Amino acid sequence: MRKRWLLLPVALVAGVYLFNASWRVSMPEGGGIRLIAHRGVHQTFDRADLENDACTAQRIDPPRHDYLENTIASMQAAFAAGADIVELDVHPTIDGQFAVMHDWAVDCRTEGMGETRGHSMAELKALDIGYGYTADGGETYPFRGKFSGQIPELKEVFAALPQEKFLINFKSREAREGDILAALLTDHPEWRPTVWGAYGGDEPTFRAAELIDGLHVWSRRGLLDCLVQYELLGWAGVVPGACKNTQVMIPINVAPFLWGWPNLLLARLEDAGSEVILLGPYGAGDPGTAGIDDIITLEQVPGDFSGYVWTNRIEVIGPALGRGIWAN
Repeated sequence: MRKRWLLLPVALVAGVYLFNASWRVSMPEGGGIRLIAHRGVHQTFDRADLENDACTAQRIDPPRHDYLENTIASMQAAFAAGADIVELDVHPTIDGQFAVMHDWAVDCRTEGMGETRGHSMAELKALDIGYGYTADGGETYPFRGKFSGQIPELKEVFAALPQEKFLINFKSREAREGDILAALLTDHPEWRPTVWGAYGGDEPTFRAAELIDGLHVWSRRGLLDCLVQYELLGWAGVVPGACKNTQVMIPINVAPFLWGWPNLLLARLEDAGSEVILLGPYGAGDPGTAGIDDIITLEQVPGDFSGYVWTNRIEVIGPALGRGIWAN
């Protein structure tokens, strides 16, 4: 009798394992790997001890190419290299436009000063977006004087690349930004297919979702809730509400610890109306922007993976998958 009781936990563990075994199902057929190019083709930088307000232009790696983030040229190069979607950052200007720029203030990358949203679009257009980039602690500035007038307005991006798809990153928590995006697409319905999704501050993100049908959105808080709750409940096949009808961003070094990874997990999320965006390793800098950025990390992606892969180096990952060309 005692031996039977001892076998009970073993049988329970075996049953949970078999119930959550990835090989029980095939990978969902969702079009294979789709690539999201974070900031287009851009200068990479040292992510060690990176803080939210760090000036990344002052810590770039030695340049491998001549593209700067969030410029139209960098987006064109990203699509040519195989991107399905390009992520870009927006700030509203004082004259009611959307400027495409990452930083809260212009001081880091340009010769200007002050909050990005405290300028008119014309004032931003007068700045040199390459002014502040240095890879050697300020000894040289390889892009200074070469990128004057290249902070684009969001309208310019859509007009230049009307057949492509973009992910909009709201940099604030002002709900009015969702209204601005919705108004832009109401005035230009031909651009609606161009806006694949939005994320960032919850208030503008979910305001945009209310006003724009079919927009893919998610929040960082919701992602954390999803992963934690699934880890607690997924062994029983339960997909928590936080994981339903959304995009689930998963660091590639966290994924193997989620119940049913990869096939069964993706199948469960697909049944719940969700898709996966696979990120780079957790702990490699900002958890929201670490990407699949080199061949070694790319080899960790399941060969038949059906979902999105987030990358900071589309010029490497796209051609490695046979998806595009790179000839800088």
